[in-house]
Amino acid sequence: MSAALPPVAPEPERVLLVPRVVAGSLFVALTVLTAAVAAWPIYRSWWFVLLVGVATIVAVAIAAFAWWRRWAIWRVLLVVTVAFFVLGIPLAVPSRLGGPADLVQGLGDVAAGAVLAWKDMLTVDLPVGSYRNLLVPALVIFLVGTCAALLLSWRRDRWAYVAAPVGLSMIAFGLFFGRTTVSASLVIGQITLRAPVETAIAIVGLLTCLLWLAWRSRDERVRALQRAAVSSGVRISRRPSRTDRRRGALGAGMIALAVAIAAIVVPYAARGADREVLRSGVGPEIDLSAEVSPLSAYRGMFTDERAGEILFTVVANGTPPERVRVATLDSYDGEIFRAGGSDAIEQSRFVRVPSSLDAGAGEQVDVQITVDTLDGIWMPSVGRLSSATFTGPRAASLRDDFYYSATAQAGVQTAAGGLRSGDAFRLTGVEPAQEDLASLTAPGGIPDDVTLPENLRAWVAAHATGTDGAALAELVALLRSRGYLSHSLSEGEEAPVWAESLGGYEFQPSASGHSLARIDRMFERLLDREADPRAQSSDNYVAAIGDDEQFAVATALIARTLGFPARVVVGVRLSADDPGLRTCEGGVCRAQDLAAWTEVRGTDGSWVPIDVTPQYSQSPSLDRTEQRDPENATEVRPDAIEEVVPPAPLQDDPQPNDEQDADAGLDLAWLWPILRIAGIALALLALAFGPFLIIIGAKAGRRRSRRRQPAPAARVAGGWDEYVDAAVDAGREAPPSATRSELAAAFATAAGDVLAAGADRAVFSRDAVSAEEARAFWRTVDEERRALRRASDPWRRFAAAVSLRSFVRHLGPSGQRKRLSERGKRRPARTARTA
Repeated sequence: MSAALPPVAPEPERVLLVPRVVAGSLFVALTVLTAAVAAWPIYRSWWFVLLVGVATIVAVAIAAFAWWRRWAIWRVLLVVTVAFFVLGIPLAVPSRLGGPADLVQGLGDVAAGAVLAWKDMLTVDLPVGSYRNLLVPALVIFLVGTCAALLLSWRRDRWAYVAAPVGLSMIAFGLFFGRTTVSASLVIGQITLRAPVETAIAIVGLLTCLLWLAWRSRDERVRALQRAAVSSGVRISRRPSRTDRRRGALGAGMIALAVAIAAIVVPYAARGADREVLRSGVGPEIDLSAEVSPLSAYRGMFTDERAGEILFTVVANGTPPERVRVATLDSYDGEIFRAGGSDAIEQSRFVRVPSSLDAGAGEQVDVQITVDTLDGIWMPSVGRLSSATFTGPRAASLRDDFYYSATAQAGVQTAAGGLRSGDAFRLTGVEPAQEDLASLTAPGGIPDDVTLPENLRAWVAAHATGTDGAALAELVALLRSRGYLSHSLSEGEEAPVWAESLGGYEFQPSASGHSLARIDRMFERLLDREADPRAQSSDNYVAAIGDDEQFAVATALIARTLGFPARVVVGVRLSADDPGLRTCEGGVCRAQDLAAWTEVRGTDGSWVPIDVTPQYSQSPSLDRTEQRDPENATEVRPDAIEEVVPPAPLQDDPQPNDEQDADAGLDLAWLWPILRIAGIALALLALAFGPFLIIIGAKAGRRRSRRRQPAPAARVAGGWDEYVDAAVDAGREAPPSATRSELAAAFATAAGDVLAAGADRAVFSRDAVSAEEARAFWRTVDEERRALRRASDPWRRFAAAVSLRSFVRHLGPSGQRKRLSERGKRRPARTARTA
């Protein structure tokens, strides 16, 4: 007879930890790589790649040395903090690499970036590159996050499982702070994969965490069995049992279900929608719709006191641009044209500008602008902006508080209330090739936010020939030829300053304002003059008196009647082919050089400017212009303008209000975005908590079924099974071969012996069990279950609630279900040999 094998000698602690360290290191390596891929669209810079590489290497070195030397947590935090500031300047704030003063300021930028750069990143257009200190969040993620994930994954206690949420947080950084649009769909044959990049990142991150957690759980179970084998002499079988295979199949099924939800349900729910990320709800620090409209202040620039003031000076490096934009106004409420209103043709989102923007194709422009008397938040810009470099005493503040909208091609400056005299900046960008207005095609689908004036519609219907851009070009040319330039309501004792350069100009008064009532009155005069026989005999149809303020709005409304999206731009011209248009002499732009023009968008998405300044060579006929606009319609705004709530716009409404309400019906357009976001949120919650809820629900259903067995004896037997399952889920061992009394003694609960005796009597006794006895038995079972829960900490109570041990123990092979038959045969314990 062969001698009994000696028990397995205990392995050194460090040897046992080697697989755990290797597995944790692989888990963190995959997590860092996935997080870097997710964050790449935020930076798109080789400097980001350098930061990830160096920060990861330093984090691994700190974690390895701390684990080897068994450092306390405070010492690890101290070393990581020192490494953060040492690496912060060369990696996260490279612009501060210079003298001692720059290094000191760089340390301040690193410290501030750790707290504030997270918010600042949301107001800067992507990619941010190495702009300011916006690389500091990435340094926190890949230095602190990597070190924390490694040290947690190498631990032996339950704190190791915190490494999984730390890794998911690292990946979430790139997803939550990234772009608002998903990646382009991937088409493979007849299959279209929506948001493939985001879906792949989510699947890889989820699988990495789940596989590491599964390996970690299995490793702990194997180590526990090895320790039991050393102390008991039981030889561990290396072949997996049927229970192990069932457990593995169950885990694989849960992983497959999670991957299916992430790969199919979430992209399907998010199809055709923008991503809801943190930057989706963050814009400029001010509400532009609440600011005074530059078009409302336009007439004030032509008073004698301001007309000659220098607003700013433009010096071009190379070919100067044709126009300099000051403000883009895309919303009209029937009273005022302003920026950023709820009825804007295109919502313009103003964001901070990183080191550079992709301006697209076009002619390169490079200008230096110096501000003189121009104030307010609107900052002059040229073409499509590529970069902005600020100089002067307020350069740092101007750089930090500059916001730009690529959609509106306009910028705002919020530093200490806006621009001041002496502010200077250099702008580079491109001027895209301009399309011919006559060749544009109207996109159509313009919302009826305001009811157009009746006289404007009648004038357009009477003169429109053709369609699209050709019809618009003819109408604008006709309107300018039958209009007359005037910037004021009264002439005064001397000719106004703005009229000095207009040779032979004959003054005609005009009221300010660009409300629907003002525009309607202008077209009413045109129609009246065209119907007058004396106009036909004199060939003088000039009747609309005003300036760019009224004619730009009138042109925008005409364009909208023809199906063109239209907006108004306030700015200056540096050059013009039309001699009737005013330009800045030598790049010096004065208040009287300010102009307004209309821009319309064609089907190709490009905006085409339309000059609208009326002629001033032919004066209106005196017999029709003795009456002037009533002065109570609008007022000439003084120099100091304060925004007031405008009165309700004058709009023609041929239908009664009750008929309009009946035709409008119930608007449920807002409901679908809410339902879509709610569906995505529910899908994510189901992905995260669905397996746990399924387990808890299955246990509740099992308990309900046992409690409602038809026979009282069966209910008692089911109550005993419920008691054993609760103890097993709480971490107690329940050998299959043990009797009820032995199990009660092993569980060591207050009423365990009573339950064991009651269950044996119900199963083996010939006496019938009453329904009241069964109910009393279950009350005792419920008390024991509560006692088992109270004996554990909150984390263990949650683990017991979602544990599958009570299910697995019922899945063992039928017949003799002894531990020895599954794990091996007991051999006599024998002391290990000594050398």
